[in-house]
Amino acid sequence: MEGMKKYKFEIIITSILTLCPILLGLILWNQMPDTIATHFNVNNEPDGWSSKAFAVFGIPLFLLVAHWVCIAATFCDPKNKNISRKLVLVILWIMPIVSIFTNGSVLLQAIGKAVDIGLVAKLLCGFMFLAIGNYLPKCKQNYTVGIKTPWALDNEENWNKTHRFAGWCYLIAGICFLINSVFTLGIVVIIIIVICAVLPCGYSFVLYKRAK
Repeated sequence: MEGMKKYKFEIIITSILTLCPILLGLILWNQMPDTIATHFNVNNEPDGWSSKAFAVFGIPLFLLVAHWVCIAATFCDPKNKNISRKLVLVILWIMPIVSIFTNGSVLLQAIGKAVDIGLVAKLLCGFMFLAIGNYLPKCKQNYTVGIKTPWALDNEENWNKTHRFAGWCYLIAGICFLINSVFTLGIVVIIIIVICAVLPCGYSFVLYKRAK
């Protein structure tokens, strides 16, 4: 994976940052209970718990593995040269940002700090979707990032049009997430899934049928 050498510094930094919540957990270790709430519903009420050890060590390590899976998938892609540097950096920074904010919020709430984890998660998702929506239209054909329908992968014009359309879909989804961070409407999540998963694929198929 020759491309990884070009991003060696960024990969090392983002990997270290993904594990940073472990340091916070060690600092707060004696202040935390043995069982910690690690999952919350839409009303910011805990509905899932884990041991202190898993919350401090397990979750950041799991996110680090996910981080490296994303890296490997990106640089093993036969068409990874088509993935722009900006999009690679978005991929590299997603996990560390998620790890720092979500794990940090969980650990702080465990010691009694008033942290609205639901709000943090929705804001993160909103800004993440906005970032993806901004870069999708600039994404060239590859097998890792983007709307990888068979019609888009087979035809460059289909790919480009699909990703311009998908970019707007993700921008709208990001705005919906940010609005939903205030109003907390469950239906918004369903709308976002339809906007981001269904519409771009359907549009790609329509383009294919028209061309055919």
